[in-house]
Amino acid sequence: MPQKQKVSDEFKPIIIRPGGSFSFGLAELWRYRELLYFFTWKEIKIRYKQALLGVLWTWLQPLTMMVVFVLVLNRGLGFTTGEVPAPLFYLSGLLIWNLFNHSVTNAAQSMVTHGHIIKKIYFPRLAIPISSIGTATFDFIISMLIFFVLLTWYQIKGMIMVSFPFLISGFVVAYLVTIFTSFSIGTWLAAINVKYRDVRYVLPFLIQSLFFITPVMYDTEKIKYGWAQKLLEINPLHYAIQLIRSGLSNGDWKSFLDLQWFMPVILICLFVFSIYIFRRMEAYFADIV
Repeated sequence: MPQKQKVSDEFKPIIIRPGGSFSFGLAELWRYRELLYFFTWKEIKIRYKQALLGVLWTWLQPLTMMVVFVLVLNRGLGFTTGEVPAPLFYLSGLLIWNLFNHSVTNAAQSMVTHGHIIKKIYFPRLAIPISSIGTATFDFIISMLIFFVLLTWYQIKGMIMVSFPFLISGFVVAYLVTIFTSFSIGTWLAAINVKYRDVRYVLPFLIQSLFFITPVMYDTEKIKYGWAQKLLEINPLHYAIQLIRSGLSNGDWKSFLDLQWFMPVILICLFVFSIYIFRRMEAYFADIV
């Protein structure tokens, strides 16, 4: 009898209570942090598995696009980039855009991709889209190395003078704004995609449309139409990119205060809305994924 009592104590049922509609579940995510690390590392290994160049593709993609923009837009069409050298100007925009693009695209498909795991065991479902953002963050950090190597070369040549404390601070804030935006949009699309697979057809069009209203390949000071300026002002990625570029030109700390008053409201509303939709649909993921 004592032996049976011992076994029953070891296998006590674990009661999992659902979180609130607006609950992020940070404490639960922390308890499952090893699983979050596993998901992230698995995605990184799968991405570069059997790739001849491996992680070098993380450098080649932004570098190739940077060269195309410099040759076509700057040299060919005469688009100016102000005080910032054209390669640094375009690369700074591409870093932020690729971080957003990869985060949203991977997060939107993540729940369907991990459907076989969702059906078998319980874990905080938010860990899946978060791991997709972690993978994009890895690519972002690797790509930043190329950016700073190129920046150092321009510094040595005396073609640009940069305040590194300001620039690094700008990168940190730009990263946080981009990740916050990516998580909100990606999590919302991930939840919707479980039930409506039309998301995979709409997503490429959505990403392409956002690319043109994000100042990756043009200087916002050249925009003359008021409605276009207003459209840019409600785009969080616009602020993120401009923050880095201001660090490459004037290095004025006042640039941190250029954030429009409604931008934090937009970010918070996006976050709350995405968490609400995700939590409302979370209970049905295992049944319909």
